Amino acid sequence: MSNRDGDETAAQSKDGRAKTQSEVDATAQRATVATQAAAAGADIAQDAFRTDLDIEYKDGKTDVVTQSDRDAQDAVIDVIQDSFPDDPIVGEESDALKAVPEEGPAWIIDPIDGTNNYVNEIRAFGTAVAAVVDGEPVAATNVFPALSDTYRFGPDGVFRNGEALSVSDRTDPEASTVCPTYWWNFEQRGEYTAAARALVTRFGDIRRFGCAQLELAMVAAGALEGVVTNRRANAWDTVAGVGMIREAGGVVTDLEGERWRHDSDGLVASNGETEIHEEVLAAARAIEGGAN
Repeated sequence: MSNRDGDETAAQSKDGRAKTQSEVDATAQRATVATQAAAAGADIAQDAFRTDLDIEYKDGKTDVVTQSDRDAQDAVIDVIQDSFPDDPIVGEESDALKAVPEEGPAWIIDPIDGTNNYVNEIRAFGTAVAAVVDGEPVAATNVFPALSDTYRFGPDGVFRNGEALSVSDRTDPEASTVCPTYWWNFEQRGEYTAAARALVTRFGDIRRFGCAQLELAMVAAGALEGVVTNRRANAWDTVAGVGMIREAGGVVTDLEGERWRHDSDGLVASNGETEIHEEVLAAARAIEGGAN
């Protein structure tokens, strides 16, 4: 599938030259390991789902972590290191790096994305594993075990449960559904108010699922036309899903309309149709402008 925001094709390297067969094979191997690692983490999360969890609080009343997060992260890391022992690993929990390397291969993981859903026995949670090279996603898998859904992308395309995916072809904002993602802290709730206003006045409907990787994967699957935040999102909450959207034919930019990176301010994802992306981008800018 072709991408609409200037991404390189799967047959090209970052500098535009044709990839060697060894590079293609390495990407395929990383895609396989990403799937194996995500499945290992998701199995641990699912085994403890709707049980008596050991819950701790990090930076706020809703910023929670469980022992399952830690156990799932350990399982993910073990699988990755079995095949790529020298690769750096970036992740949410304490044992992982927090910054994505600008050069070379690395992994970005989230053992349980949607932990608030998880502790409240809501099924919208999953394990995300992305392989990146020079900061760009080349393969990823998101496993949502309680939904029985596995999303993955690699050199062979993007899939949900083995079925090839494509973004929706809707062009009418009033017939489209979008999602405000990446929750705002209490002192930033003016931004959420601005987000709700910006979206409900531009689009047919809005959804919030409390799991950024699921929301992004749903754009890749054509279930949503857009996902938006004005905040700088963590790489482990976004990179895998962003790769899937682009592979499925969608567009992901920052607040300036430039190609989104893991360190961008804001995230504006859409099905890539000009009418939709322009409206999602306008909504993102309205959040910034109406934040106060």
